[in-house]
Amino acid sequence: MANGQWYPPEWPDRIRALAAGTLKPVTPKRAATVMLLKDTGTGPAVHMLRRRTSMAFAGGAYAYPGGGVDPRDDDRDIGWAGPTRAWWADRLGVDESGAQAIVCAAVRETYEESGVLLAGPTAGSVAGDTTGDSWEADRAALVARELSFAEFLDRRGLVLRSDLLGAWARWITPEFEARRYDTWFFVAALPEGQRTRNASSEADRTVWTTPAEAAAGYDRGELLMMPPTIATLRALSVYDTAAGALAGARGRDLTPVLAEARPAGGEIVLSWPGHDEFTRHVPATPAAPTTDPTGGAPA
Repeated sequence: MANGQWYPPEWPDRIRALAAGTLKPVTPKRAATVMLLKDTGTGPAVHMLRRRTSMAFAGGAYAYPGGGVDPRDDDRDIGWAGPTRAWWADRLGVDESGAQAIVCAAVRETYEESGVLLAGPTAGSVAGDTTGDSWEADRAALVARELSFAEFLDRRGLVLRSDLLGAWARWITPEFEARRYDTWFFVAALPEGQRTRNASSEADRTVWTTPAEAAAGYDRGELLMMPPTIATLRALSVYDTAAGALAGARGRDLTPVLAEARPAGGEIVLSWPGHDEFTRHVPATPAAPTTDPTGGAPA
């Protein structure tokens, strides 16, 4: 039985075009995503959402809350708790303004898509109940990009809790994909007193599941996932607690993972360095269309 690896039907032609030099890669946009964890009796569970099948990118795939960086969050002075911007810049491999924007994106997208807010009135607290008309109006304004996250924090008198995040991985969408993202993956524990909900217009379902359960569903071909999603689930599955995963994030390698497509004989080998399970072999030339022996149109 095939596993649940997301592999769009247009990829082989795009891979061949890239190898032939007729496809020019688009520049990836910076993005952030958060693996939100909570402890259960059988170990930590992770919050996942299923992207609507109508989505142009990874429709039907299970993923974590996440999205693109808002450039308006890169240099505004905001309330900030935890490691300094300089520390995050070194950890993420970017400059300080870029680090602030990436961390803001991680916290903002988690709030937009799950209703969980990793910020509080002080450096040692988190917001409690974030439901209600006023909160929802601000969340909707964030989603519509009518309000930047920096402005939202300032309006609410909140401090961003960067200490609640652990940087886990960095993956870059393959060069042959039409929509490309340079994505930093973070891990965080669900703050006490908060709860998740499906607040995303891009998702038709949300679940709490253990990483091992989700990975098993992928292996059975029941859950569709992109390579970075299943790779991070497998890495999370070794931890017994959310706190353990957060502690483990400190030693994680953030070298970007970028797929490679190289000619080999009569095929093109598609691989993700360090992740052999995702390797694909694409014919160097497309298969010839078959014809109906009775004279019908090509199949």
